[in-house]
Amino acid sequence: LFQRLNTGGSELSPQEVRNFLLLMINKKMFDWLRALSQHDSFKAVTALSENPIDQAYDVELVLRFMVLFDLDENNFRNIGDVGTFLTDKITELALSKKYDYKENEKIFKDTFDILNTTVNEDAFKRYNKAKKRHEGGFLLSQFEVVALGLAFNIKNQTAIAKTKIEGIISSIWANKKYTDWSGAGKTATRRVPHLLPLGREIFHK
Repeated sequence: LFQRLNTGGSELSPQEVRNFLLLMINKKMFDWLRALSQHDSFKAVTALSENPIDQAYDVELVLRFMVLFDLDENNFRNIGDVGTFLTDKITELALSKKYDYKENEKIFKDTFDILNTTVNEDAFKRYNKAKKRHEGGFLLSQFEVVALGLAFNIKNQTAIAKTKIEGIISSIWANKKYTDWSGAGKTATRRVPHLLPLGREIFHK
């Protein structure tokens, strides 16, 4: 329906459809997610270019964070199509009377404030071992491991020391589980059930 109503004549991106749906269901949550996407540390660490921001990808990342960082591990294997799962879960959260905005906002800001002060925009970029530096653009697979894994441990007070974060992020590219499940041809549906537990494990003290 949203795609047909789009007056531009082109299809809306999945994240744009989710945003419109959320706006209809719970404007408070939509405005909250959008405000979090403007958090200085989040913007600095993700370092997104203009085009994905124009397509609301920054808000989509905040939405993914809220849906996935504390997801019960019993649901990992039942995620199925990630796009459908995200839509269903954010709808569930938007309709919940018990959703804790304050706590989840604190975890979000703590996560990105820590990443900003330790690795800044290197947080979600490929690490080139030969050159001993991070390079390239934002990688969603690395976001799923780093941001979501760190946030889970922050919530549970089990996060590693800040001084270890830079080394852990660089070492991800030597982790066989990460390279096996983040490479070309690995869809989100196949990737996410493996990368979420990996992130929780490597950022656990």
